[in-house]
Amino acid sequence: MRPGLLLARTLRKFDPRVQWRNPVLFLVWCGALLTTAVAIAEPFTGGARPSGGTQLPPGFTWTVALWLWLTLLAANFAESLAEGRGRSQTATLRLMREDTTAHRVPRYDPVHDPSAQHARVIDVGSGELRAGDVVVLGAGDVIPADGEVVWGIASVDESAITGESAPVIRESGGERSGVTGGTRVLSDRAVVRVSVPTGDTVVDRMIDLAVGARRQKAPNELALSALLSSFSISFVLLALTLDAVAVPFSAPLSVPVLVAVVACLLPTEIAALLSVTGIAGMYRLLQRNVLLDSAHALETAGDVTTVLLDKTGTVTEGDRRATSFVPVGGATREELVRAAALASLEDPTPEGRSTLELAGPVAQEVQGTAGRGIPFSAHTRMSGRDVEGTSFRKGAESAVLAWLKREGNQQTRTVVQELRASTTRIARAGGTPLVVAVQPAHGHGRVLGVIELKDVVKSSVAARIGQLRASGVRTVMVTGDNPVTAAAIAAEAGVAEHVGDATPEVKLELIRQEQAAGHFVAMTGDGTNDAPALAQADVGVAMNTATAAAREAANMIVLDDDPTRIIEIVDIGRRQMATRGALTTFNIANDLVRYVALFPMLFVGVVPGLERLNVLGLHSPASAVLSTVIFSVVVIAVLIPLALLGVPYQTSDLGRALNRNLLLYGVGGLVVPAVGIKLIDLVVGLLPGY
Repeated sequence: MRPGLLLARTLRKFDPRVQWRNPVLFLVWCGALLTTAVAIAEPFTGGARPSGGTQLPPGFTWTVALWLWLTLLAANFAESLAEGRGRSQTATLRLMREDTTAHRVPRYDPVHDPSAQHARVIDVGSGELRAGDVVVLGAGDVIPADGEVVWGIASVDESAITGESAPVIRESGGERSGVTGGTRVLSDRAVVRVSVPTGDTVVDRMIDLAVGARRQKAPNELALSALLSSFSISFVLLALTLDAVAVPFSAPLSVPVLVAVVACLLPTEIAALLSVTGIAGMYRLLQRNVLLDSAHALETAGDVTTVLLDKTGTVTEGDRRATSFVPVGGATREELVRAAALASLEDPTPEGRSTLELAGPVAQEVQGTAGRGIPFSAHTRMSGRDVEGTSFRKGAESAVLAWLKREGNQQTRTVVQELRASTTRIARAGGTPLVVAVQPAHGHGRVLGVIELKDVVKSSVAARIGQLRASGVRTVMVTGDNPVTAAAIAAEAGVAEHVGDATPEVKLELIRQEQAAGHFVAMTGDGTNDAPALAQADVGVAMNTATAAAREAANMIVLDDDPTRIIEIVDIGRRQMATRGALTTFNIANDLVRYVALFPMLFVGVVPGLERLNVLGLHSPASAVLSTVIFSVVVIAVLIPLALLGVPYQTSDLGRALNRNLLLYGVGGLVVPAVGIKLIDLVVGLLPGY
């Protein structure tokens, strides 16, 4: 951000309506305003009044007022700088927020015209779209709003969102159906149903988050703010009653000195930098392509002890592909391949398409085969084709065997045993078996064999899960696959525990059990069936390609679809907690030193014996007050990089890291102000009258 723009944003925060949101800084603002008013009035009231029996040097009030305003400047600069980094992160996204043309289909017929080839299309502005509207997208079109592909397939450029230059495929019928408003279609044609209207898309939320428009304080931040406010009230009451207590033996303290005492003892550093740590945490997540829905989610991420990982698309690549054909029951490979190709003609899923690819020339040969197609459905768990009285089916083992049994073709024990030996072997190797069968027009229906599907574990998952384990986080993989397949994938990925045959209800109940045991749970997923669990989890992380239901249920979205971002999410959450703890410890220790430095000097003009309590050897009361006020400004400036970058800590031993930080910043909070105030006093003491 340009220095001039950064300064302008900082000065705008001097508005009392802005300062009111931070009670500590608002008190400093009031004190600076009061001191300025006293400085203006002093020439008309006979000059500066003595304070505690000591005559203050000329210009003292103006000098204190100046440094109080500089204290506010440093505090507001820190927040503006943090927000500015977020703005720079999303600068290119602002162009994507402009209104684009959308090809809306007012009366979409998903049954008779799913491709909308014959539908009436109306061009409207993207701002007119509402959730549920259907739009047609072709090559070169900008996707007008977040949505879900309901028909077709398209190559999409998401580089402005994810930073990845390679195009991605978005298609209907799978887990990679989600599209993001503002991205561009490179090729092919797709029909998209809008899930989120313009103004509340992923891009909109990212920009609003970066500029601070939607940043709300998290519970821990609110609690800490309340604690700081109570401390501040105590210091104000101390200043108001100080003169009354000292009147019997001393002259009263002047208003500028009382204001300076309050400003120095207020927890100004943590009040100024508390929001900076939150904004910086959000910025670090944006850098890692994670969109955060609320500050509460990031704070909770630091407490996560259990992570539930959905297998498909999270631990694995997500597209199970046919890798081999395994004949059984005396069937030939040629019979199996032809039957599998015919049964896959009506299967638009990645499994169906990869089966046709594996079948090669045979798939091309059967493409024009007449007959009645049986589309794949989650209910039947099968797809197929009926050709001249002969039925071909492909699907889950239990579903295909049940279909043959209903047709009056119970398979022999030998065939079933051979079939189950093949399916078990495939499952133990981490694959998924699909069974192929045929029911002739005249004759006995039989199983022909098995298609082996492999879902590859993502290359980075094992190492990243090891990092989670090292930081004390337990990982559990949940999947709808059978337990044997789940065990094989879990072993390959290094996941500690696994749950197979997991329905949405099972995932939801598992999270509730973990929470009832006192654990904070994070859940990653991308399917509609993951939505209930994502909503129940303390931290729900959805992929950008997830279905609309999953993205709405989650409170974090991974824009580059890397599920291992959960590592960074937990790390950044913990780093934010550690940073706030370090800053709070440092500030409290600072206040103790400033208290010891200031109070003996306030009444030394009346009670010279108090000089023996001047442990820092400060030059004079005026020098002590001014040096402490100046130090408050300097220390905020010094701590800004720490608040933005976060304090280092060891994830492998959080208890030791906490103790080390408390020791480091506690002792540092005593040493740094003692040295800093003394050095400033040496310079201030050279000024006339000090």
